[in-house]
Amino acid sequence: MRAEPLPRVRTAVLISGRGSNLASLMTAAAAPDYPCEIVLVLSNQPTAGGLALAAQAGIPALAIDHRPFAGDREAHERALDAALREAGVELIALAGYMRVFTPWFTTAWAGRMINIHPSLLPHFPGLDTHARAIAAGHANGGCTVHWVTAEVDGGAMIAQAEVPILADDTPETLSARVLTAEHALYPEALAQAAKRMRTKPLSP
Repeated sequence: MRAEPLPRVRTAVLISGRGSNLASLMTAAAAPDYPCEIVLVLSNQPTAGGLALAAQAGIPALAIDHRPFAGDREAHERALDAALREAGVELIALAGYMRVFTPWFTTAWAGRMINIHPSLLPHFPGLDTHARAIAAGHANGGCTVHWVTAEVDGGAMIAQAEVPILADDTPETLSARVLTAEHALYPEALAQAAKRMRTKPLSP
């Protein structure tokens, strides 16, 4: 007998901006054999362009603005958590989500949340990655998809992609080249994470 395919992993994408990586994930998830189904796009910014992209694709899109929570990060995260659980989300993909989570949220979603970062971790966690890579004289930049833990950009790596740093690169030109690599890498890495969730327990 032919084995039934495993159910697709119900996935949420969290964004803060235009959603360029979201677009690449939605394109991948439109394939019937892709192991994830994007069931929710969630943003902390009501004006995030990616919300419109999701709505145009028929994907539920929701903004939970962090500003009314008056600096209470955990209260905002509890609102996010409620929306994620109401949608039956199993796996979270951060795609340009510009908020640092509290340990409460990273613990609640341990082993079920991934992020893409624009450097070859462990080099240059945090911000200004491209300028720092150029200033350090590195031959290559790139991007990393990793599991999210309480340590910022410190979780175990899932996949990486390298791009050369050219002699005349600026942070802007390097950023554009890395972003192209991100669009190719993230759908592959998300698929890897989803398949692991369906076949064995995760230890981020």
